[in-house]
Amino acid sequence: MAGLHRLVVLRHAKSARPQGVDDHDRPLAERGLRDAPAAGEWLRDSGYAPDLVLCSTATRARHTWDLAAARLAARPPVRHDRRLYGTHAADLLTVIRETADDVGTLLLVGHNPAVQELILLLAAEALGDALDRVREKFPTAAIAVLVRQGPWLEITPGGALLTDLAVARGPKPL
Repeated sequence: MAGLHRLVVLRHAKSARPQGVDDHDRPLAERGLRDAPAAGEWLRDSGYAPDLVLCSTATRARHTWDLAAARLAARPPVRHDRRLYGTHAADLLTVIRETADDVGTLLLVGHNPAVQELILLLAAEALGDALDRVREKFPTAAIAVLVRQGPWLEITPGGALLTDLAVARGPKPL
């Protein structure tokens, strides 16, 4: 029987919308450049450093992860996967199911609405009011931690507990 697995879901930090730039290539906004490192600090300080990262190929997601990872003690392996961009929760679940069972903590860096839908799809219950908060909003640089028992291949809707929820915010400029 496979052990306990944690899925950490990180929505990319706030992005800019420069005119003439394709959505996939949008960079982080100033706030995103502050919040992404704060996400890494939260992951490090909370003990949620991942064993593997699945990251969207979009510029804003890749840059979010790069800035967050710089705050960790060690950089885990990263798989950039185009299937995590412009998709739905069911498609994210398909990618997650491909994860090897020796990955104890898997971190997914993606986009709304898919990541919010994924959390709501997987979480049967939550500690405190975390599930209500996710239903209301999953803002940029938000992080959700779901815990489940069993192989990644067998992850199913309603098969996880939402144990932690945070919104990373970096220091505001003076």
